[in-house]
Amino acid sequence: MRNLVFQHLSVEHPGIFRDFWTKSGDSWHAVESNEGDRIPPLEDFDLLVVMGGPMDVWQEDLHPWLFAEKAAIRRWVKDLGRPYLGICLGHQLLAEALGGKVRLMAAPEVGLSSVQLTEDGQADPLFRGFEKELETFQWHGAEIAHLPEGAKVLAANAACPTQAIRWGEHAYGLQYHVEITASTVSDWEAVPEYKSSLERALGKEEAARLNEVVAPRLDPFGSAARRLYDNFSAILTRSAKQYRDRGLPKRSNELR
Repeated sequence: MRNLVFQHLSVEHPGIFRDFWTKSGDSWHAVESNEGDRIPPLEDFDLLVVMGGPMDVWQEDLHPWLFAEKAAIRRWVKDLGRPYLGICLGHQLLAEALGGKVRLMAAPEVGLSSVQLTEDGQADPLFRGFEKELETFQWHGAEIAHLPEGAKVLAANAACPTQAIRWGEHAYGLQYHVEITASTVSDWEAVPEYKSSLERALGKEEAARLNEVVAPRLDPFGSAARRLYDNFSAILTRSAKQYRDRGLPKRSNELR
């Protein structure tokens, strides 16, 4: 598989998914729009993964490249009908690109947090084998306020009612950070916008302990990420088979 990744900050990369892709023999190409990278032809890729970032989806005046990313996401999922995974900002961009709305939260959600699968989430193949309640790692100050038409909420909690969504057959968004690795907290603490939201959410004393609090959870988080990746891989395989069975023209790098 060839994976296209929209990255908005060098330290907010696909994280543990890079290890899974390497073991699977998949390649990935990162586009850093905030650094001036241009989006390549979408037809050359099998999966679009869109990561987080310190900017907000409505800040086109500060980040004009957001227009191009939203257009590319909309074309990818609506016109090309290909699989999508958005995390944090990428989750919010999926909603905005399809006609939903994102807003600031009353308070940022940072650190460990439980989310609950909805009935749709419990039935969704992405969460096959998961318990109804999931422990997650969060770092966001915005949320999807209005879903795009046709979207389903797969997970929620009291802080944010749209923790995971699906649109269509295989376009998914996760508000929480399933991609977390051992360096995530220390890397993100060095980003001024992230440190500000961290201290606002937890207070300075608890914020300083976040790495210590998260460290014992890294193995369970890694196992959860692996299960989700395996489930998503099964969805991709099924998607490719349906694509072939419909007799549609082959892609340049068709899923196997």
